[in-house]
Amino acid sequence: MVAASDPSASDAAFPADAIEVARVLDAWGIKGWIRVQPYAKDPQALFSSRRWFLRPPEARPGRAAREATATLPTLLRIAEAREHGDDVVASVRDITDRSAAEALRGARIFVPRSSFPTAGSDEFYWVDLIGLQVFNREGVLLGEVAGLIDNGAHSVLQVRAEPTAPERLIPFVAAYVDRVDLATGRIDVDWGLDY
Repeated sequence: MVAASDPSASDAAFPADAIEVARVLDAWGIKGWIRVQPYAKDPQALFSSRRWFLRPPEARPGRAAREATATLPTLLRIAEAREHGDDVVASVRDITDRSAAEALRGARIFVPRSSFPTAGSDEFYWVDLIGLQVFNREGVLLGEVAGLIDNGAHSVLQVRAEPTAPERLIPFVAAYVDRVDLATGRIDVDWGLDY
């Protein structure tokens, strides 16, 4: 089990800084536990908050919305959460049987960005990098971080000068990234215009 603080605030207002971090896969066991698929390899954002906010699964073309979505709670108060293989299993307060846990299947889980653990020196959450402007050593704007890719060895910045322009793929490693300044919204890289 991973310890986390349990905020005393009782309202279920969806946080303005909510970040989608996982989705409910299914029930786990018979006592109301749920099995969750975290979007990050290290699910510390899930463990950092005992209040998980829910949204229904995204609609898919040709697939009818589930009726249970109308009764989907907006807030889960987590009693216990722990890693289980590549997934996370969690006990939710007020959910005590398998049927209630199964009703959450497919729900998207959000936690406030403000509850994420503090990143270490030279560590960054992807969500904080998206939207930053990327400049090369000559001061030329290469574009904006549109997303990131995890290739197993390291992350790769997907940089676009404009929405329809082809993207530049820049390895997010010290050999190419000189500086990340979240305060100014800027990343400086050693990257040529012809790369």
